[in-house]
Amino acid sequence: MIPASLSNQFVFEPAESYHAAAKDYLTSHHLADFRRCPLLYRWKQLGLAKDKDRPAYFLGRAAHTLILEGREKFLAEYVISDGPINRTTGKPFKSDSQAYQKWAETQGKPILTEEQAKEIEQLAAGVMSQAIAKELLASGVAEAVLRARWHEVDCQIRVDWFTHLAGGAIVDLKTCDHLDYFEVDARKFRYAHQLAFYRSISAATANIDPRELPVHMIAVEKQPPFRCGVWRLGEDVLAIAQKENEEAVKRLRDCRQRNVWPTGYEGLRIFDWI
Repeated sequence: MIPASLSNQFVFEPAESYHAAAKDYLTSHHLADFRRCPLLYRWKQLGLAKDKDRPAYFLGRAAHTLILEGREKFLAEYVISDGPINRTTGKPFKSDSQAYQKWAETQGKPILTEEQAKEIEQLAAGVMSQAIAKELLASGVAEAVLRARWHEVDCQIRVDWFTHLAGGAIVDLKTCDHLDYFEVDARKFRYAHQLAFYRSISAATANIDPRELPVHMIAVEKQPPFRCGVWRLGEDVLAIAQKENEEAVKRLRDCRQRNVWPTGYEGLRIFDWI
């Protein structure tokens, strides 16, 4: 079971509310920006740079809703339709047409095409076909928000899933192009740092040792045959990522205090390989 000291701290709020609060709280995404480039982090905070919302992200969010929050929530949050039919052609209007745009404005929620909805259903089926993933997702809590002051910085997280198995393990759902290369992607995108941050904030809110919270990743392919795999993050990996997160937060505090935001390329570099 999820420890009561942790579950008692859960907050459930719309994604829009969570993202709006990000102006006052450090998130794992913010910290990733800062580790990469403090100036990039600062520009985003000031609205001088913005994250791009790509179609793949939209489908990923919809898949998360179906897989983690269930069909009822999925159908309540999304419209599944190819749009109004053009009587002349007998086919749906194109999405950039005036007729389609006018129709879309009346729907009041995001729209998935029939093909997109089919793909999301296949992703969900792929996850449920993996025995370990199915077991982890059989009982738990989706999209719980936690907030805590960590190393003198106010932080927030929104965890995909806390499973009641393994004493309340953290579970993060990822989609990928090729499962065979998922571990490479995980290193490239620093998933260990993201999940170490989740674990640190979870432990801080519950006043427990982070090592008491196991961390798993479920990855599912976005193409046939929609294979799914499960990884448990090693304690040594999480410890290294946690230490690097802590060091980054300390640097963030220093940047805030001095109002100096380096690029990371201030010094001379030597290009000495071919």
